[in-house]
Amino acid sequence: MELSFLGAAGTVTGSRHMLESNGQRILVDCGLFQGLKFLRQRNWAPFPVDPASINAVVLTHAHLDHSGYLPRLGRDGFKGSVFASAPTIDLAEILLLDSAHIQESDAEFANRHKLSSHEPALPLYTTKEAHKIIRQFQPLARDAFHPIDHELKIKLHRAGHILGASIVEVQWDGRKLVFSGDLGRYNDPVMPDPDVVEEADYLVLESTYGDRSHDASPPEAVLEDIIRRTAERGGTVVIPAFAVGRVQLLLYYLHKLRRERRLPENMPIYLDSPMSLSAVRVHRDHPGEQKLTRAQVNEVNQVAEYIESVDESKALDASVMPKIIISASGMATGGRVVHHLKRFAPDPRSSILFAGYQAAGTRGAKMLAGAQTIKIHGEYIPVKAELDNLSMLSAHADADEIMRWLGGFRRPPRETFLVHGEPEAADALRCRIKDELGWRVRAVEHLEKVSLR
Repeated sequence: MELSFLGAAGTVTGSRHMLESNGQRILVDCGLFQGLKFLRQRNWAPFPVDPASINAVVLTHAHLDHSGYLPRLGRDGFKGSVFASAPTIDLAEILLLDSAHIQESDAEFANRHKLSSHEPALPLYTTKEAHKIIRQFQPLARDAFHPIDHELKIKLHRAGHILGASIVEVQWDGRKLVFSGDLGRYNDPVMPDPDVVEEADYLVLESTYGDRSHDASPPEAVLEDIIRRTAERGGTVVIPAFAVGRVQLLLYYLHKLRRERRLPENMPIYLDSPMSLSAVRVHRDHPGEQKLTRAQVNEVNQVAEYIESVDESKALDASVMPKIIISASGMATGGRVVHHLKRFAPDPRSSILFAGYQAAGTRGAKMLAGAQTIKIHGEYIPVKAELDNLSMLSAHADADEIMRWLGGFRRPPRETFLVHGEPEAADALRCRIKDELGWRVRAVEHLEKVSLR
């Protein structure tokens, strides 16, 4: 049996892990590379193996860095099934169709304004190709093993992180492999704690926050302070937020603050993201995958006014009244939030409030690193608004929480492979696992292939 790391090795994006045995291939996750240009260019390179030779794909969760390459894989020949939890399938449909739409729109915009060095600019995949791969999804129930192909069976444990996220356990040819996916937080108000996994022959483990601990400050107190400060200046708070996961957590805390009368009384809250609205509906439909009941989800969702049309979105930028705008994408790489940044980033009265991890090379990372200007639609926009980051809202386990999860294993895996982390984070976690647990562990390299005994 061989395990190949086709993505998320030395970086936090492009999760793609391939298992091969007896001429069969399965892929755990099939994500987009995001952030720095050299990483994004990997999306356009030929896939390292023939997509037609892959028998099945298993998704840990719906985020695009884990699912977003699927339409391209299908376009290039993959014809197998894509297995995932039911909520992951519902969310992936939303995300993949939105991703295809954005790519088609960006290509059209670049061609119309002659902004691309390629002529014509093309999308990585189309909406039609996204619809095609969605038809290949198959939902799997939790807490039971499911036969997939040739003595291969998988089990989906709860990972927390976002709705439907899974830790994937694979049993194949007498070996047990566990893929952590993205581990969630302990004591999150919305999502469950990660399930305990007691044993594995091999473990593929995320290391996004392997070198740090999250801020322990109460999120609602920090949020209240920033909003009040901005309102007193007469500014607008723009919150770039991931439509799946982060938006729901923000709405929870804003609802809590509004209920406790801790927000400026007449300051409206707008959710300007059609995709977020769709994700909110999916949360309502899967109460068993979260801590909130359907009634509580509905109550939380009422804190914001939902913006659906482009004209309504443009009207938010024309308005001078203080307000809160939550809009995707979370790293400010695309979507409607880019237009809000264009309007409010130059305004010193306003605030841009990020809500978690910003991958290297994204607008969000550049802004938080102190960039004086950001490039949007070919223009350099000055950044004069107050900048903050609610890092404690991250949906990823920090180093201490990862170690807590590893403490559930009754015996060490034969080897642990660290993925989905920048080199410094992965190496810090490697040292900690080695020193504190005595496990055999290492960070892997891009396109590395290992033989499993």
